[in-house]
Amino acid sequence: MTGLLGLIVLILDIYAIVGTVQSGASTGKKVLWIVIVLLMPVAGFILWFLLGPKG
Repeated sequence: MTGLLGLIVLILDIYAIVGTVQSGASTGKKVLWIVIVLLMPVAGFILWFLLGPKG
């Protein structure tokens, strides 16, 4: 069960990183969001989803 949850978190984090890279935000903001998502996978994704750069 924990393996499945880990896989889901990984997929969501990859989605957040790809969405950040494809956004129109500045390079500095993109790097900051990617670092946040990588350092705090679950909380980072939630923050990105709520506050992150929009396409």
